[in-house]
Amino acid sequence: MYKIYPKTLFVGQIVKYLPSCQSTNDEASALIAQQEPAEGLIVVTDNQTAGRGQRGNVWEAKPAQNLTFSLILKPSFLFPTEQFWLNMAISLGIYDTLQPLIGATLRIKWPNDIYVEDKKLGGILIENSLQGQRIAWSVIGVGLNINQTEFSYSTATSLQQQAPLPDNYDLPGVLRSLCEKIEQRYIQLRSGQRDNLKINYLQTLYRYQEEHSFEHEERLFRGTIVGVDAVGRLAIAEGELVRYFGFKEVTFINE
Repeated sequence: MYKIYPKTLFVGQIVKYLPSCQSTNDEASALIAQQEPAEGLIVVTDNQTAGRGQRGNVWEAKPAQNLTFSLILKPSFLFPTEQFWLNMAISLGIYDTLQPLIGATLRIKWPNDIYVEDKKLGGILIENSLQGQRIAWSVIGVGLNINQTEFSYSTATSLQQQAPLPDNYDLPGVLRSLCEKIEQRYIQLRSGQRDNLKINYLQTLYRYQEEHSFEHEERLFRGTIVGVDAVGRLAIAEGELVRYFGFKEVTFINE
């Protein structure tokens, strides 16, 4: 059960715990369709049977070993073209929680992953619904590998692998910290402190200002990540030319 009592104004003050479900994002979206849930409500499960990542990718997690939850927010201060700011705020909230435990190797990988060196520790999936020219509701799905230590993919890792504890991590305790840090970053965004968010995001960005290999439309090239534009496209410099890529338009090549 998840009785977490976070020191927050609204994030995590209401927690709906499901022992098992197909998708916490679907459950959260259903709550929005049925009623007007309180902002900050969290749906959390021990066993997500049909979790998904960005653009339909599958998220693999063993039951009761990791954190799989969805957070409901009402960012009506954002236009649809500004939705990547929410991605930045949530990513930084997760980073703020895990960085004191893991250290300098923790990074945010554009657009929606949490990495340690070249391994994935977690992911974020944000689904928005619009009302007029504003974002009415956001469902923020978060999957984080916490206590799991065996994966079918060699590119996966967990908090327990990176910073082991003898008796594993207390999942409700980690969720409580996440609620507090995510709310701090969300309030920072809501209060208009975008410059600070952007600076912090770039400081934590995976492979930022480093030359690496990428692939675009089956073409390999060497480039340097130099930033993210206002709508969330990744800016990569190839020589003197700076090109901008949307989600799934560019692939990071492991070296």
